[in-house]
Amino acid sequence: MENQKVAARWPRWAAYAASAWSLAYGGLGLHWTLGGAGFPFGEGDLPDARAESLLGGATAAGTAPVIMALGFAGAVLALVMARVRLRGAARFAVLTPAWAAAVTLVGLIPDARIMTAVGYAPIFLIGLPFGWPDANYFELAFPWPVLNLIICMAGGLLWAGAALAFQRRTSDSCGSCGRSARGAALWTTPASAARWGRWAAYTAFVVPLFYAVVRWAWALNIPLLFSEENLRWLHESGLAWAGAALATFAAVGSTLTLGLVYRWGEIWPRWVIGLAGKRIPPALPLTLASLVTAVLLSAGLEAVRITDWTDPAAWLSSPIAYWPIWAVALGTATLAYYLRRRGRCRYCGLI
Repeated sequence: MENQKVAARWPRWAAYAASAWSLAYGGLGLHWTLGGAGFPFGEGDLPDARAESLLGGATAAGTAPVIMALGFAGAVLALVMARVRLRGAARFAVLTPAWAAAVTLVGLIPDARIMTAVGYAPIFLIGLPFGWPDANYFELAFPWPVLNLIICMAGGLLWAGAALAFQRRTSDSCGSCGRSARGAALWTTPASAARWGRWAAYTAFVVPLFYAVVRWAWALNIPLLFSEENLRWLHESGLAWAGAALATFAAVGSTLTLGLVYRWGEIWPRWVIGLAGKRIPPALPLTLASLVTAVLLSAGLEAVRITDWTDPAAWLSSPIAYWPIWAVALGTATLAYYLRRRGRCRYCGLI
């Protein structure tokens, strides 16, 4: 927008933030390359997590120099994105590694441990006054390797923001909303987004219910898709009821997904004391749904890696095999919610 007098702030700092993150993480790579402690992947990860991690076979000697090089190169690339306006092949050459960094850091390097930590948090919060479960949640859920995965995911989100800002700026689109004076695509109109967003939300509602039903069945001692021997171990260890609690929160989350397509996702319901009838700020559900989508994406891509796709009976009956669908559906429903509620852009004035 050439005549645009004001601009959203985040597109201006997104690339600088991605550059700072990359420089800092490249510095960690240098630290590990020089023999520093704390290498969090592969040989430095928890033993029982290595088999399911994408970097489960990584060593400090072989991987740390790669982390260092990619981090420092990424810092330079992000600065180019912040300062230079490119076109044609040069623009494509910058956008490709930027989006690749975002996808890798958000979806490929993190694993389901982040989803586990988030899922069990409400259980520990509710049980805290009663001293249950008898464990330190933060020690169990957030050892250094898991904290490192969260740091990587945060970096990926910064890279996604930087890539999106650069993509919009170099296509003469509004940095805030992405719209252009050339006109919007038909699928981005509120009416169209309402149609395809509804199907996405329904899908994101149904998928976690499958997982919830299975975990509830185990808690009730029903060996649904599970052997009786393993079910006995779940009850002896107490994990059966922890799983049922996790399933309950998954079901609650799936129900909240419907708020992306129903009115109670735009206006606070009557039972919300003090807020009933007031407009829900779009940023609230958009932020929460986007973060959950990122967590689901990492867990879903791990499910892709560990599922035996050569045996249809195995993956058809596995609740986690459908997590990638859940992540894509929730992300799509979130995008539709944004397109429906964004209204006129206060920066470019387009509708």
